[in-house]
Amino acid sequence: MWTEQFPATTIPGSSGRGLPAATLVAMRSEPRWPATIAVLAVGGIYLAIPEYLSLGPRWLLLVVMVLLAVPTLLAHRAGLKEVSRWLGITISLILTADLIWSLGLLVHGLPLHKQAPGELLRSAAALWTSNVLVFALWYWRLDSSGPVAPENQRQHCGSAFLFPQMMMQVHSHEQTEAEGWSANFVDYLFIAFNTSTAFSPTDTPPLTRWAKGLMMVQSAISLMIVALLAARAINIL
Repeated sequence: MWTEQFPATTIPGSSGRGLPAATLVAMRSEPRWPATIAVLAVGGIYLAIPEYLSLGPRWLLLVVMVLLAVPTLLAHRAGLKEVSRWLGITISLILTADLIWSLGLLVHGLPLHKQAPGELLRSAAALWTSNVLVFALWYWRLDSSGPVAPENQRQHCGSAFLFPQMMMQVHSHEQTEAEGWSANFVDYLFIAFNTSTAFSPTDTPPLTRWAKGLMMVQSAISLMIVALLAARAINIL
């Protein structure tokens, strides 16, 4: 398990004062395996779509993700935060470009009836799932300097999203489960899933312009996929 570790005696700010040592360690540690699984999952999902919807052979994206994920994790373990950060951004850029390319080909091929109904449903489901995972990675990487930032920095300062636990920490004067809480990849995956299903934020509103812009793009992609399925279904009927 890959985690960010910071010395127990050097916690910036005042959010960690008076907290137990175990809580402070939890605030400064975040596993990298959920994000790694998400990256590899997107590459694996492309094995299920027709080859003409992918940018090259269907297996190419998965191979590229493996080749980039390994040095990213090694750089993280070696403490090379900037190298790890830029490799991670490169991964997200490639995944986003591939997603938009595949969606464009799907839109282009719909009037030509290139795909059977079952194949179209499988392709749309694959792209919708990829959309959730790709934007979850973006939110996780960009929020408060990304995963290379100290956990307690992402807990409050400069956060792009207002999580419910943040409000609990501000208004509650008693020790609660939100004490020492900080967002991790699963929280950003939840935001991305809600954005793709509801086409809007639910319990976690965006605060910064880049977050609002990314959520608009994600909602537009999800809406386009759903609209394509609906249009094809009506045409079939």
